[in-house]
Amino acid sequence: MTAPLAPAARLRHGRISLALSFFVQGAVFALLVTRIPAIQDRYGISDGLLPAFLAAVPVLAGVGSVGTEQLVKRVRPSRVLRCVQPVVCLALWAVGAVGSMAQVALALAVFGLSVGALDASMNMLGVSLQRAYGRSIMLGFHAAYSLGGIVGASLAWAGAHWELSLGLLYGPVVAVLVPMALVAGRWFVDGQPTAPDTARGAVTPVAMRLLLPFCLVMAFAYIGDSTVSNWSATYLQRVLGSSEQLATVPYNVYMVTTLVGRAVGDLGVRRYGVVAVVRCGTVVAAGGFAVVAAAPGAWAGMAGFTLLGLGLCVIVPQTFAAAGRSAYEKHGPEASDMAIARLNIFNYVGFLIGSPLVGALGDAWSYRGAMLVPMILVLVTLVYARSFGAPEARYGDGHERPRTADVG
Repeated sequence: MTAPLAPAARLRHGRISLALSFFVQGAVFALLVTRIPAIQDRYGISDGLLPAFLAAVPVLAGVGSVGTEQLVKRVRPSRVLRCVQPVVCLALWAVGAVGSMAQVALALAVFGLSVGALDASMNMLGVSLQRAYGRSIMLGFHAAYSLGGIVGASLAWAGAHWELSLGLLYGPVVAVLVPMALVAGRWFVDGQPTAPDTARGAVTPVAMRLLLPFCLVMAFAYIGDSTVSNWSATYLQRVLGSSEQLATVPYNVYMVTTLVGRAVGDLGVRRYGVVAVVRCGTVVAAGGFAVVAAAPGAWAGMAGFTLLGLGLCVIVPQTFAAAGRSAYEKHGPEASDMAIARLNIFNYVGFLIGSPLVGALGDAWSYRGAMLVPMILVLVTLVYARSFGAPEARYGDGHERPRTADVG
């Protein structure tokens, strides 16, 4: 029989396994969203019906997150994540393998519900691990998500380039990701890894007043993110006069700078504190929107989207961490999990609002002016930056030496 792992080793293994889980989720989500046109063509989904399909996924993800808030009162988040991540992967495969519009609608519904539970439980574990480490590691997990997104988008591009069917693209990828998720799930570490599920007793409800600043920041950050993902290519072509090929570059640059910013962000939090990093990210993101709105040409526009990636990337992980910490300090670890599940809903709210908002403002006013609206919303984060405050980051109980290089 294998000897039980020491606490330090358990934390390290839990950190690596959770980073793998974030990576898998990033790849799966990118493989879905980057192949939406192919899904539409395969199943004959009309342009009028497509928005309903696209909106249903985040709506159902919100439902899944609400369900997870109730579920973690009885079951540890690690068990939720261990169960739902393979379901998300298999739902992606089903999207490419089923034979009718009704079946793909069902597959997308399963994907939405399970991805809401996955996002909530994944961030619960990230926040609890950061608490166990006693210092910032949350941005590293989201860097793994960004890396997975880049890999998934690259695989989707290869599938489109070689004209692979969705089933042929998704099948081998899912065949690799499902075992990866199952193996990683064996090493997940909860905030209270030794406590049985039955020990999760009554939880004091988290007041919405406590969470409201974080909910607003989360929604506004995702409005900014969805603006980039949905409008960067169109903006470069319609407003800045770029070629179709050049218009594909900004989002790729945005994903890469998001990865870079998150990869080094934890070091910034440890050195300067979370409030300073959030404020800096907010100002950089707002500057990015301003550059995009005022850009005289395509290359200046791409510089703006580069700034956006560097700025926005730090806000969401730190919002999860701050909300979880605030609930934990007032009501304990179970309250932290519930707060994260509730907060997670607002990333879908921002995603749903962002693209239609910019489109409506662009049609009614101007697309340059429309870019200023998410800029103003993101700047609201400065008002609530003090809510992210925490004691100075410290090293934990010997599981890493102070000068050990950190790779997230």
